Amino acid sequence: MTATMKLGQLADFLGATLCGSAETDITGLATLQEAGPGQLSFLANPQYRKFLGECRAAAVLLKAADAQGYVGNALIVADPYLAYARISHLFDPKPKASAGIHASAVVAPDAVVDPTACVGPFAVIESGARIAAGVTIGAHCFIGARCEIGEGGWLAPRVTLYHDVRIGQRVVIQSGAVLGGEGFGFANEKGVWQKIAQVGGVSIGDDVEIGVNTAIDRGALADTRIGNGVKLDNQIQIAHNVQVGDHTAMAACVGISGSTRIGKHCMLAGGVGLVGHIDVCDGVFITGMTMVTRSITEPGSYSSGTAMQPAAEWRKSAARIRQLDDMYKRLQQVEKRVEGVTPGGKASSDG
Repeated sequence: MTATMKLGQLADFLGATLCGSAETDITGLATLQEAGPGQLSFLANPQYRKFLGECRAAAVLLKAADAQGYVGNALIVADPYLAYARISHLFDPKPKASAGIHASAVVAPDAVVDPTACVGPFAVIESGARIAAGVTIGAHCFIGARCEIGEGGWLAPRVTLYHDVRIGQRVVIQSGAVLGGEGFGFANEKGVWQKIAQVGGVSIGDDVEIGVNTAIDRGALADTRIGNGVKLDNQIQIAHNVQVGDHTAMAACVGISGSTRIGKHCMLAGGVGLVGHIDVCDGVFITGMTMVTRSITEPGSYSSGTAMQPAAEWRKSAARIRQLDDMYKRLQQVEKRVEGVTPGGKASSDG
């Protein structure tokens, strides 16, 4: 964590245009509404521009158009939100782990742990696992047999990796996440469910982030695969044999059924559900609470369900929906009667 930086240093770091004093001290980050002396803020969403005039921040990240008329210190950038994202790491208070294996950790004799890795208290690393350089394994993590974690990985406390989970470089996994659990696979024999062994694994690409309490099941035969740069929010369920393309992002509570394939650069908003054995092409955006029941073959935005409205209006709409089938049948009858009338308005001979 960097305690204090000069505004000029931040301008150089971002390649930004500095308006104001390069010697201004920056000690942290804050919103436009809450920022005070020593703090840097940003304006990314136009609806917050109303707070700019009264902002007490030491400096603000702004687009050139928004900087016109602003009298305070500013860093002019093309994308303030992206600039804020880059600077945020300079002021991140997250503790830095020290290399070494805690005395209470249990590490199998044939597991390979790089000397620069950190293994926290009460962590367990089973036989054949390989932990690369710079990896942090938090307290009470479980690393199953033959798992591999690439360089620079960071596992928060209480992450569970079942056996044969392979993780790329610089992967972040938050607390409670479970990778490699047995997929939901059963065969029905005369009303009795017979379990199917899940013999595949899980493969995670580079620069992936996996949120709190997210579950990624192992494959039934081949691996469940998550591509490079994928970002997964909290409490997401990814079933066995799902494949997620590079740089796709999913918000909380998404549920993906088995053997579904998601393309690259897709975005799934909160609560989206997908049935199994379908394909979603690259470049798809699915809005919140949408239920995807068939494959999507064209890029674009997709939605289902109804938007919020006052409860009384919604109840009326729901009642109309229940009447749609009856209305459709009556419309068909009207159309048949109309078809039986001549253009002159008289009934035809067979009417």
